[in-house]
Amino acid sequence: MRLLLWLVALMAAAIGIAVTARFNPGNVVLFYPPHRIDMSLNLFVVLLALLFLMLYGLVRAVRSTLRMPQRVAAYRLRKREREGNKGLRDALKALLEGRFGHAEKAAMRAAELPENAGLAALIGARAAHRMREPARRDAWLAGIAGDNSMKTARLMTVIELLVDDHQPEAALQAADELNASGQRHIHALQWSMKAHQQARNWPEVLRLVRILDKRKALHPALAARLRELAYEALLSEEGHDPEAIRRVWAEVPAADRTQPYIAARAATAFNASGLHDEARVIAEEALRAGWDERVVRAYRDAAGPAGSATLLAQIENCEGWLRERPNDAELAFALGSLCLRQKLWGKAQRYLEQALSDATDSAMVRDVHLKLAQLHEALGQDAKAAGHYRHSALANIL
Repeated sequence: MRLLLWLVALMAAAIGIAVTARFNPGNVVLFYPPHRIDMSLNLFVVLLALLFLMLYGLVRAVRSTLRMPQRVAAYRLRKREREGNKGLRDALKALLEGRFGHAEKAAMRAAELPENAGLAALIGARAAHRMREPARRDAWLAGIAGDNSMKTARLMTVIELLVDDHQPEAALQAADELNASGQRHIHALQWSMKAHQQARNWPEVLRLVRILDKRKALHPALAARLRELAYEALLSEEGHDPEAIRRVWAEVPAADRTQPYIAARAATAFNASGLHDEARVIAEEALRAGWDERVVRAYRDAAGPAGSATLLAQIENCEGWLRERPNDAELAFALGSLCLRQKLWGKAQRYLEQALSDATDSAMVRDVHLKLAQLHEALGQDAKAAGHYRHSALANIL
């Protein structure tokens, strides 16, 4: 519609000019003695219009010539931006595709554009790290060390790459620098936790697990497993020092003390240090909170002295539990072992044979046969004892 209106306007203007020019009798005289030029007014108007167009074209040409260096510089800048942005896209694409050599080369092209230098350096550092080139990786990261706008991204990359390279001390230094700004970066806490785990700094691992678990930043199964690893390492590192083990256990939160794996490991550590009374208390509390065969084994190893009230209480507890779990082989074995220690021969034989009939694990079969052999040997039944010793040895071979 707009084009049609323009055509109508142009046609009207052409008709108007033609009519005006046809009935225009005017003349123009240019007199410069002794010369004189006579022409019609219409020709003069046409020549004046042509002169204006020529002057306009000349001025445009001069201006374009003067602006040529700026236009060339702008063109080159646009070309550099296109090439730099393309290089950044290619670098990121190659990195995600796993073509790390191509990614680093593209990052070099992208880094030629100052606006892309920071991101290109991070991509180049990751690519070099994947190619096991730590010198080039560190060179990329050092190149943007003074760029405050990239500080957080650079430190996060440093932490991640150093943890992956098993350099926990250097990674923790970068984490401290990042935390110095007052930020509580969840992803940084996760990588710090991994660095502390590599450095075997278990108390700090536990602290970070609690923080991350509270913020829903860890899967519950992973959080539970990390707690188990930490407590196992802490209890193992203390060896057989009773006071050290007590100090470690005193720092364990109440909610963790009844977790089966932690309770079993703690009871085992207390048993190894000769602290059987405390091991029994730990196992009994854990079994009241939830049943677990590992805790039952630790409870069996924490048997009191023969003839003591403690041992009789253990036997009574196990008999009550066995009524609730009549087919629990581990519990029957524990009860039979306790009765054997108390020299309750009939009960010991009955419970051990029950454990043998319900046992599915070759290690338990071996241990039950060994206990039965000891029982028959104590009763002077050498033939039966020898048979159980033989079955125990065969189970050990299998």
